[in-house]
Amino acid sequence: MHSHRYEKDSLGEVQVPSGALYGAQTARAVNNFPISGIGPHRWFVRATLELKKACARANGEVGALKPAQAAAIVEACDRLLAGEFPDTFVVDIYQAGAGTSHNMNANEAIANLAEEIMGGHRGQYKLVNPNDHVNYGQSTNDTIPSSIRVAALIGLSETLLPSLEELTASFERLAIKYATAVKSGRTHLQDAVPITYGQEFGGWASALKAAHRRIGDAQYHLRELPLGGSAVGTGLGSEDGYRSRAVKYLGVQTNLPLANAHDLFMAMWSLAPLTNLMGSLRDLALDLGKICDDIRLLVSGPRTGFGELNLPAVQPGSSIMPGKVNPVLCEMTNMVCCQIRGLDVAVSAAAAGGQLQLNVMMPLLAFDVPHALEILGNAMHHLSTKCVDGITVETERGEMFAGSSLALVTALNRKIGYAAAAEIAKKAIAEDIAVTEAVKRSGKFKEEELKELLDILKLTHQPEA
Repeated sequence: MHSHRYEKDSLGEVQVPSGALYGAQTARAVNNFPISGIGPHRWFVRATLELKKACARANGEVGALKPAQAAAIVEACDRLLAGEFPDTFVVDIYQAGAGTSHNMNANEAIANLAEEIMGGHRGQYKLVNPNDHVNYGQSTNDTIPSSIRVAALIGLSETLLPSLEELTASFERLAIKYATAVKSGRTHLQDAVPITYGQEFGGWASALKAAHRRIGDAQYHLRELPLGGSAVGTGLGSEDGYRSRAVKYLGVQTNLPLANAHDLFMAMWSLAPLTNLMGSLRDLALDLGKICDDIRLLVSGPRTGFGELNLPAVQPGSSIMPGKVNPVLCEMTNMVCCQIRGLDVAVSAAAAGGQLQLNVMMPLLAFDVPHALEILGNAMHHLSTKCVDGITVETERGEMFAGSSLALVTALNRKIGYAAAAEIAKKAIAEDIAVTEAVKRSGKFKEEELKELLDILKLTHQPEA
């Protein structure tokens, strides 16, 4: 058996591995771009195959494909979607501009498999041709930006948003559980007035809810696809009725609320819906990273740090110090958040890299956007289930810190003024005594009045003025 076969494209004959479903143009791309060894993201491959299937169904209905050809293409897409031939998509993510190589990888693989389904032979393209049939009415320029949007929507619905909701719920449960557990607030890493752990956990949950709303807005704008615009937005080479049918079928197949872009010319070159999504992921990463930093501070110690929180011990923390346990899920999440910020910069730069009717930097977004959704979604899931769900609070330590905070004198401001309260704080420092004792020695308050003023739980719930 020969290890290679020969196929032709417009540039001439090319050697292709005999078992490969792809053809000449893909083989050229493999040779041209041995850059990272990283292939396309699986959500992008899935979106591409669903798109090609929808286009075949639409072209079959409008008469651009014979019924047998359309059926064979649909079957080929279904088999590839089911996981047959897993090594089919082989082009490096850093490739020719716009994604022509990825598009042809899909067209050739689908055509070869459809050719065999119809009784032909791989590499001959007599019954199903990559360009003339699989790619009928399409261009790289409308299929790739459409596939990226669909891949992003898949990642949002299947991974990112469920994980975000899961983590939010974990913090909400903690907020309820520790609603009345008092601790010292801290600003500038210095003592501040009391809050409850419930308020702190609740604030984290609210930040994640706000991120969910921003991401939801970005998700809505991803639904409009430029599919049907063909090369430059005019739809040249496609049949009447194809465009709406293709988007309709793609929506049904993916269970996504897709729609035709109201302006194909704009939707084909503008990647603003994707940069908007990345911006919302960046904002989530900024808040989530800060939350993880806070947890790492609050769990620090346990003997020489804050020591206010306990995390589940998921692995030993040191190769030399026995018994050490580190906040590893938070550390992992922090690293993911750093990566998201970097991906946002890359996506923004690529989105600005288009000229005239096309953005040639789309292959970068085709990987970076799904990758961002996947790693951030996975990080939140594991942070929630392996860390946050198991958090416990050292309530006595928190109450001790709250009761000893010099910032308690703030509660006296309305009675004796800022300057007099500051003098009491200085006295507490100078004599190394509690604020309550310093207030007693000042003689400015009766004991019952002082007890009311410095009730640390009441200080955490001030009525609106």
